[in-house]
Formats: sequence, structure tokens, C-alpha cells
Amino acid sequence: MNSKTRTRVLTGITTTGTPHLGNYVGAIRPTVQASRDTSTDGFYFLADYHALIKCDEPARIQRSTLEIAASWIASGLDPDKVTFYRQSDIPEIPELTWLLTCVTGKGVLNRAHAYKAAVDKNNAAGHDPDSDVSAGLFMYPVLMGADILMFKAHKVPVGRDQIQHIEMARDMASSFNHLYGEHFVLPEAVVEESVALLPGLDGRKMSKSYDNTIPLFAPAAQMRKQIAAIVTDSKAPGEPKATEGSALFQIYQAFASAEETAAMARAYADGIGWGDAKQMLFERIDREIAPMREHYQALIDNPAQMDKILLAGADKARQLATPFIRELRHAVGLRALSSGSTAPVTKEAKTALPSFKQYREKDGQFYFKLVDAQGQLLLQSRGFASPKEAGQTIARLQAEGLAGLTDMASLLEALTPEKAQIVGLALSEIANSQKTIK
Repeated sequence: MNSKTRTRVLTGITTTGTPHLGNYVGAIRPTVQASRDTSTDGFYFLADYHALIKCDEPARIQRSTLEIAASWIASGLDPDKVTFYRQSDIPEIPELTWLLTCVTGKGVLNRAHAYKAAVDKNNAAGHDPDSDVSAGLFMYPVLMGADILMFKAHKVPVGRDQIQHIEMARDMASSFNHLYGEHFVLPEAVVEESVALLPGLDGRKMSKSYDNTIPLFAPAAQMRKQIAAIVTDSKAPGEPKATEGSALFQIYQAFASAEETAAMARAYADGIGWGDAKQMLFERIDREIAPMREHYQALIDNPAQMDKILLAGADKARQLATPFIRELRHAVGLRALSSGSTAPVTKEAKTALPSFKQYREKDGQFYFKLVDAQGQLLLQSRGFASPKEAGQTIARLQAEGLAGLTDMASLLEALTPEKAQIVGLALSEIANSQKTIK
């Protein structure tokens, strides 16, 4: 199975902190496991441009980049089988960000969660709405859109709070495709509902914001000391203890097998002392982490080797990015003057092909329409609950052509036989143009 027939999955990691056990259980371990799926084409990148929005400490960003890259490699990510790169090593990404900026409405960015939260906070404090809001924060969704659209990702695993950014990327792609032809793949968000959220030392979610983390590759002695500091209740040895609500038990469960977890639950019921329980927790975690710790430390001690791995990944990524940005530059008119006619371009020439347009109505439903080269309506969809469903229907129409109109009649406004033939011809025209582009 070659990369063209595999589902392309893309994940980014912001370089602003040291990976901890919560990152490992919730993101690194499951992503590494998923990267071994031979039906997918994995793209994993260190989002160091994004880090500049959150952090103005150069040494911290550099160190975090090294630690995160080393953590992923030590945890089993194989850079020879995936594309693993540093965002800032791909100059085509900021260029694509600008191309997308030029087709993205300011009103769309006004609704971005991070920007709205900053404005709401300022309004609540009686400050200017945009006080301390950088253009970087405001443009964050466009940069994220460029990350995704550059490599034509089909699926992007995200937390529920990031779904909006994927929808924005789809909007940007649709706007660009409508103006300049079908160049971008519309990505889909993949929300993992069962992502493990590990409690920290104080019982709250493990997060550097709460200063309650256990670094993933801390030396064994340091990890043992931190585990000993996990907050527990005051029950003495011999007294039965509840597993529910126990941070220690939840962390153990995240690393243990079902049998080991059941044994620990019995030990709780039998009144295991907290000191013994913490020792069991340390031993179980260390059994999994210790073999990786040596590899991690070797990478940390040899940053030149880590650079070599990342630059090799960037080279692999740019084999796709460089010709694609060349294609996009040509599409928007940034091309050699000798490459074609420089005669005045009419509106009709600009919109030489039929095209699909996706949009959202006030009823909250998502729609699409197919218009001809002059902008006349050929086909109108009914409402869909999500942009994903609308996009999938467009993809089916493009793939199946006239035959698809009958199968999907319930999703579309009624067509006369004559109009159906016209729509079929338009779909064929789009399909032929895409073959030419490829």
C-alpha cells in the first residue's frame, strides 16, 4: 500500500514544556501505537512557530523542542516510517499561511475561542478588548490551517476544544478551492473520547499550569520521590481504602494490565499502606519507562543527532511541500511572466470551471451548492448537521458523477432530468480538471 492510498494523519506538539506522565498516557503512547498502523501515513511535527505565541523565552523553546523530540523518539516513534519534522524547518508553511490569510474573513477569526477568551477577559477587567492580544494569537488558526492543509491531511486527532480550528481549516480550504480550483483536501477532526486524563500530585489534572506534574523521563530517584508526594487520605495500614477518587490508583491503572489493576484494587480493600502502594506504583511505572529513559538521555546528550533526525524529516516533508507551494503560487498568479498569457483576465476566465461552495446558514445547518463558470446555480444541497457530512457528499458526487445524483437524491434539492444532465457534465468537467492538476 503506497502513501497515495493511505489515510494521512497529522499531529502537532507545541514546544513550550517538558513532557510529563500525563502527556505520555494521553498523547504520546497512543499516538506512537497509532503510527504503526500500515493503513495510515503519519505526519508528526514540533509546533515551534506556535510556541512563539505562548512563550517569549528562547532558551525554553529550544530546550522544550529537544525534550519533546527526544521523548517521542524514545517512546517508540520511528522517524523512518513516519514524517517527523520541526515546523520552522518548513519555509513553505509561513508562505501558505499568508495565502490562506488572503482568503480568510476577519469575522471568522473573531470567533476563534482563544481570541474570544482574551477579549472577554479584557472586557471583564474593564480594559481595551484587544489589550495584550498579539496578531500572532489572532492569526493562530490560520497558521494551524497551513500546518494541516500543506500536507493534505485527511484526519487530524484533536481534543474537543480544537474542533473549531479544524472547521476553520476546512473553511479556508473551501474558500481557496472556490477561487482558484480544487487544490486542498478538506480535513476531518478525529476526537478521541477515551483519552486518559491523568491526575497530578495534588489530585487535579496533571498539568504544568498546576505545577503538579511528574516529568516523563525524570531520573528514577526523582520519580520515586515525586510519587511519594502524591496526596492520599489519612487511613492507616490495615484500613480498607477506596479506589474511587484515588489519584494514586488512577495513575497505576493507566500503566497496569487489567490483572494488575484488579490485584491493586484487592490490595486497597485489604488495607495496603500508602507507602507500599506508592512503591508498587513506582515499580510499575519504572518497568515501562526505564528501558526508554536511557535512549531519551542519549538523545538529550547528543542534540546534533536529534537535529539530524529532524532535518531528515523536514527534507521528507519538503519533498511534498515545495512542489505544492509552487502549484499554489501558480494558481494565485505568483508565476513567471513568461509562463503564460499576460493579457487582461476577464471575470469569466477567472471562473473557468464549475465549483462547489460550502457554507453555513442561520439555522445552524451546513449546505453546499454547485455553480457554473458564470456563477449560476446548478445544484443545491439540503442541510447537513456537520461540515464533514457536507464535504463527504461533495466528495461522493465528484467521484461518482451523474450516477451519484440518483443515489443521493434525498440529500439534494430536486432536479429535472435536463438539469441533472447539465450537473453531470459539470461534475465531469471538475473531475477532468483535477486529473490535469495531478
